[in-house]
Amino acid sequence: MIKKSKIIFAVVGVLLSNCNAQKEETHLENSLRAPAYPLVTIDPNTSAWSYADNLYDESIKHWTGKNFPLLGVIKVDGQLYRFMGKEEVELLPLSPTGDNLAWDARYVTSTPGANWNKLDFDDKGWRSGKAPFGTKINEPRTVTNWEDEKIWVRREIILNEDLTDNDVYLEFTHDDDAILYVNGMEVVNTGNKTGKNTKIKLSDEVVKTLKKGKNLLAGYCHNRVANGFFDFGLSKEKEGQTFFANTAKQTSADVQATQTHYTFACGPVDLKVTFTAPMFLDDLELMSRPVNYLTYEIKASDNAEHQVEVYFEASPNWALDSPLQESTTEAFEDNNLVFLKTGSKNQDVLGKKGDDLRIDWGYFYMVADKQNTTYQIGESSVIRSSFIKNSEADVKNGEGKNQLSLTKKITLKNTHTDKIMLGYDDVFSIQYFGENLRPYWNAGGKSSIVEAFHKSYTQYKDIKAKSTAFDHKLMSDFTKEGGKDYAELCALAYRQAIAAHKLVKAPNGDLLLLSKENDSNGSIGTVDVTYPSAPLFLYYNPELAKALLNFIFYYSESGKWTKPFAAHDIGTYPLANGQTYGGDMPVEESGNMLILTNAIAEMEGDAKYAEKHWSVLTTWVDYLVENGLDPDNQLCTDDFAGHFAHNANLSIKAILGIASYGNLAKMLGKDDVASKYTNIAKGMAKEWKQMAKDGDHYKLTFDKPDTWSQKYNLVWDKIFDMGIFDADIAQDEIAYYLTKQNVYGLPLDSREAYTKSDWIFWTATLAPDLSTFQKFISPVHQFMHNTTDRVPMSDWIYTDKPERRGFKARSVVGGYFIKMLAGKVK
Repeated sequence: MIKKSKIIFAVVGVLLSNCNAQKEETHLENSLRAPAYPLVTIDPNTSAWSYADNLYDESIKHWTGKNFPLLGVIKVDGQLYRFMGKEEVELLPLSPTGDNLAWDARYVTSTPGANWNKLDFDDKGWRSGKAPFGTKINEPRTVTNWEDEKIWVRREIILNEDLTDNDVYLEFTHDDDAILYVNGMEVVNTGNKTGKNTKIKLSDEVVKTLKKGKNLLAGYCHNRVANGFFDFGLSKEKEGQTFFANTAKQTSADVQATQTHYTFACGPVDLKVTFTAPMFLDDLELMSRPVNYLTYEIKASDNAEHQVEVYFEASPNWALDSPLQESTTEAFEDNNLVFLKTGSKNQDVLGKKGDDLRIDWGYFYMVADKQNTTYQIGESSVIRSSFIKNSEADVKNGEGKNQLSLTKKITLKNTHTDKIMLGYDDVFSIQYFGENLRPYWNAGGKSSIVEAFHKSYTQYKDIKAKSTAFDHKLMSDFTKEGGKDYAELCALAYRQAIAAHKLVKAPNGDLLLLSKENDSNGSIGTVDVTYPSAPLFLYYNPELAKALLNFIFYYSESGKWTKPFAAHDIGTYPLANGQTYGGDMPVEESGNMLILTNAIAEMEGDAKYAEKHWSVLTTWVDYLVENGLDPDNQLCTDDFAGHFAHNANLSIKAILGIASYGNLAKMLGKDDVASKYTNIAKGMAKEWKQMAKDGDHYKLTFDKPDTWSQKYNLVWDKIFDMGIFDADIAQDEIAYYLTKQNVYGLPLDSREAYTKSDWIFWTATLAPDLSTFQKFISPVHQFMHNTTDRVPMSDWIYTDKPERRGFKARSVVGGYFIKMLAGKVK
């Protein structure tokens, strides 16, 4: 039966200290309409967002776009108001995507004949294969390897019913461009972009063609550079009952660095809901503790007494890669707390790797104090009906598609504040060169998730006050340094950047802050993802900047990586057993490692960290001396429009990498070495200027006049006053860039209209004054405010339309903090 606490606890205390209340009075609201709102942000696996303007418009989603259902409903004097999430409409697969089961297809990789997308087309000459199609080395879900530039796919499906008058959806994943057809009718044309787990509702006209018997889904995909992937399928809505159709009225949404605030009108009461993720980079135990808070404050707007109930419901999807997996659920009490727990039945710990995956080992928890609390586990229709009718339902511990719910009952006389806690125990987080590592908060295995929740409950008041003070300080300080648009973007970027990492401790005791290359290829510890994200960590805690580099140093120093340049990655998340990316980035990654090692030394005021790794740094710098001035045709972090040689911006990185080594040598008292490499860097910089000069600006590549690119790598020369490149280079570039801006920002280079938003912040930091800096930042703010792509912030976006080109939820938005880093150094 429903469990109800028989113990009445004393009032915990006021929500915020007097000091914090003063902060609330001067609260600096974020006016940005976020592309997606961060809600529960712990790590790449437990990362939940609202993709809509109103918290109740859509189901809460994982950053990959898969539903993480979390419902919130308030009952006021018997009237229901849904304020969070949406009752999930179950989709029944008609022809499932390849998430769980490969499907049969006919395909070709050269242009087919006319009408190839029609059911009666003769495809006997086509190859047979199992989908999904993709580049196996970088896309682990791939069944049939596809490395050609283009692919055409036909999928015949047999329907057992006529689907007229049904709501039918096409789900697809594509990298890059895709065109999809249903029975010969075009239903999707993405243009030049990527996407994962996209669902579109088919029009009535298309649905009418889906008759009983044989039908055809057909698709074309264009892999422009690398990491091709293509998968599609069909599903229909299952008819079901809606229990919570009536919604509250949302009156505000406000994203701060560690908190997201919502306010609602719910008839005669006002409701404030706050999601808090205490990600303080100077407190590693708390930062890595996998517990977030959901605080709710209810106030009677009419000063009358009301009977109020607050209902929260979570789905096992939080602990599953696919909703089709079997799960187990459990409820238990421990001292003053009630725990609702769910996880997969299989518990294949660290059994999967890849990008478009959700964790399916370990356990999700929803926790509350027992005072005035009831809880239920069961089928959604049963527990929702029970809440509405104030009846009791069985608690069904065990297997099955059971939902978890908590209900708080309140007699509201004025204002009431309470909380629940949401968290995840992944047990083991990372496999590091064959050894399974626990999360940092429990590195020694001597704690437990139950203890972590109790600690979070006890510390709530102080943590909440600290979060509010931190958020206020960030908005205030960043506004002074870069303007309000800058502060608002950084507030949104903060949790996204941190939650794209996992903090663990290596067997040798080193801190490891391992990124997941979200929405790209799923690599773990990618150096050219570390490089743009590093300013956030350099600004708040250089020890975490070291943790971004330690595993790459170990990889070379252990002899596991034997090439004379830095590796690209150490595996595919969460398996860090060695590089899995298909190509090397020799100049890119070596320059990144040298520059960031020098940045750590500058922030700490000594080069002891560099001294530990001097041998491998020397190997890398000598590689750059030989190969960095005029790089050959190789991969780099900006090769979206194709690989090319003679990359002028990549050359800057190499030169500043060499200069960084010279500076480190000077700090270590190696004067001869310092002089040698600093002079080499200065000499190369002079050559660079002659090679790259193109009238009033500098070229994209040394061999192509009438081209240009953002020279964002120059920013380190300015930040640390290295004196390697002539100052007029940056001045000329900034003036030129201002003539090339589009409505939503500065293109990455002269080849395409898209850009990388993180690099814009680096380029803008080269500006001579705040006014010019803001000219580059305001268009990015406008993009994020207006974009039609409702996903966690994308860093690869178009500058001439409010659409993303690809990527979302990546750590590289930590690069937005480079302006603050520059201000901290000067």
